[in-house]
Amino acid sequence: MKLIPIPAFNDNYIWMLHDERRALVVDPGDAQPVLTALAQHGLTLAAILVTHHHGDHTGGVDVLRQRTGAQVYGPATEDMPEPLHRLTDGDIVEVLGLRLEVLLVPGHTAGHIAYWGQVPGADPVLFCGDTLFSAGCGRLFEGTPAQMLASLTRLAALPDATRVCCAHEYTLGSLRFARAVEPDNSALLNYQAQAQSLRQQLQPTLPSSIGLERAVNPFLRTHLPTVAHAVQQFDPMARDPVAVFAALRTWKDQF
Repeated sequence: MKLIPIPAFNDNYIWMLHDERRALVVDPGDAQPVLTALAQHGLTLAAILVTHHHGDHTGGVDVLRQRTGAQVYGPATEDMPEPLHRLTDGDIVEVLGLRLEVLLVPGHTAGHIAYWGQVPGADPVLFCGDTLFSAGCGRLFEGTPAQMLASLTRLAALPDATRVCCAHEYTLGSLRFARAVEPDNSALLNYQAQAQSLRQQLQPTLPSSIGLERAVNPFLRTHLPTVAHAVQQFDPMARDPVAVFAALRTWKDQF
């Protein structure tokens, strides 16, 4: 089972998972890069998974459905291109011989979902859309800080080896902010050097892993005294866990 990030727009990734015959794609904001990849690899598109309603994640769905006949899956409560199989927390998507669990992770949007599952012979995979980025998280367009904190806490509890397939190449910018929060975090420093090297070679920094994100991502580390203390230098009123997270997100928005 091969996992491929297909670049789209300026910094999106459309994730493709395939078994050398059939493929699924996640969040195809643009159909053409997917059609090109299918032709290059000689694949049939079996399924389209969508995490949330934003156009850079859904813009290619109709064309791909019409051209390939692929089944489309997406969140139960969001405005999505029809027809599709609407999913809510705990549902299972069975495709390519895989069982992908649906996780409701509101925050970036009100009905955002993620997909997690075991992959035979490989590490588990998480398609998290714009909820979790490497060293960062999505902006709060529709959800609350409490919702996003709960969603990220849920993702952080997945197995450390889980491959984190974020929908944007935001890693270097997120790492610059993470260094401002935790300048003495050696894991963060090492990861920043690795990510810079990959980008200099025009390679993706993704997928990340849950274990790595737990070590470097300040939005998964707000329970730690070092992170809370740094946030309180930005906002002295941030004292409880949700307030610390909210202040951290505001700090990132202004960074």
